[in-house]
Amino acid sequence: MSVGSRISFLFALLLLPFSGSAASKSKATPPPLPSLPLPTYSQLKWQQRETIMFHHFGVNTFTDSEWGTGQESPSVFNPTGLNPRQWVAVAADSGFSLAILTAKHHDGFCLWPSRYTDHSVASSAWRDGKGDVVKEFVDAAKEKGVDVGLYLSPWDRHERRYGRDVPYNEFYLGQLQELFTRYGDVHEVWFDGAKGENAPNMTYYFSSWFAMVKELQSAINIFSDAGPDVRWVGNEMGFAGNTSWSPINRTSLRIGDGSLVDYLNSGDPRGTDWVPPECDVSIRKGWFWHKSESPKPLSHLLDVYYNSVGRNCVMLLNVPPNSTGLVSDSDAQRLREFRRAVDRIFSVDLASGSEAEASSERGDEFAAGNVLDDDHLWTYWAPEAKMEKREAHWVELRGEFRFNVVRIQEAIGLGQRIVKHRVEADGRVVAEATTVGYKRLHRLDGVVRCRKLKLVVEESKGLPLISSLGLHFDPFWESSHRS
Repeated sequence: MSVGSRISFLFALLLLPFSGSAASKSKATPPPLPSLPLPTYSQLKWQQRETIMFHHFGVNTFTDSEWGTGQESPSVFNPTGLNPRQWVAVAADSGFSLAILTAKHHDGFCLWPSRYTDHSVASSAWRDGKGDVVKEFVDAAKEKGVDVGLYLSPWDRHERRYGRDVPYNEFYLGQLQELFTRYGDVHEVWFDGAKGENAPNMTYYFSSWFAMVKELQSAINIFSDAGPDVRWVGNEMGFAGNTSWSPINRTSLRIGDGSLVDYLNSGDPRGTDWVPPECDVSIRKGWFWHKSESPKPLSHLLDVYYNSVGRNCVMLLNVPPNSTGLVSDSDAQRLREFRRAVDRIFSVDLASGSEAEASSERGDEFAAGNVLDDDHLWTYWAPEAKMEKREAHWVELRGEFRFNVVRIQEAIGLGQRIVKHRVEADGRVVAEATTVGYKRLHRLDGVVRCRKLKLVVEESKGLPLISSLGLHFDPFWESSHRS
């Protein structure tokens, strides 16, 4: 064999494994096209938190009020035992990875020394006027690995510029700049549309505020009635609608418009913007701490969890520090009970180890068994593309099951799709509803025993993509039914 022939032969041998590898890769089935709109990276991270903590704290804490007048003397603010490390420890121990602080509520009192007003901690006796609650809160959170968020009330009952559009909006932007340049990374900012009765026509320059926030904090999620990143669920009970779409049309929304609460609660299957809902609720009756109040019972907090996290939302739970400057022992204890209960219910998947079968499969990468793995976002079951027009798609688990909670999750990284679904146990319908989204939790009326558990997707926008199907046992729910 000539030298040239040998070289050609060796070259051909070198190409063989490469060609085989390329050929095998070409046989992989690609994922289906997404169903727009889609969440951003920050929105996905926010959704996976599931629970967020809120801290309402300020002059109202010392005046036994919910809404301050703006005329309170800064001297009333004096939390002699203030310890944000304790707040953050309570949050972290209870499974909260993000906590939001009311840097300024409607009364206008600032928990940081703002250059734009003397109505702040700088005029109080606390820390001899040299304290900064926001800084202590942020520093404590960083030490514990908890992310932070801030609330800055657009309504300011103390500021004399309020009611004059340009002067007040300039003032407000100045305070936003302070908060988002002094304290490092902020992961959520909370806006509402509340307005003063003395200036009902006050115009808030939300577009300018949002643009400034995004310029200063590129990874932040902005909450308001209309997003742009997270929307209000339409009530302060912590309950989402039975139908809960993340998409919505932002052009249909106006911040502060109370006539749109039903639309906010349900979302829009034809929505062009991905703006998932956040369910805000307080652990007590009020949002600020009041000596006369106590935390809500565990059963109520679990109801909120099922109707927020279990309906494609994030649960925002307010835990107000007391006048000493600490989260009250009773609240901390209830939070620990809540986290233990959630962990007890969902730490064990009773469907684990079962067999999965489906009406069809797009390919090996999208097999029915994907609903049983630990990745609840990016691995999923998908039906065959040619089966898109079939009447219903289904995935079935086979084993020996005893449960009273069914958990369903969509692969929302490719959009929200399910319009209507039902769950069958040995052929008997045990749950039926509309949307799923990031997570749907069906808490059943009684304990179910079966050998076949089938999720039937009756209607969807394109092919349904199921990332997880799990079964759980909630002993607290069973106990409440027996009592």
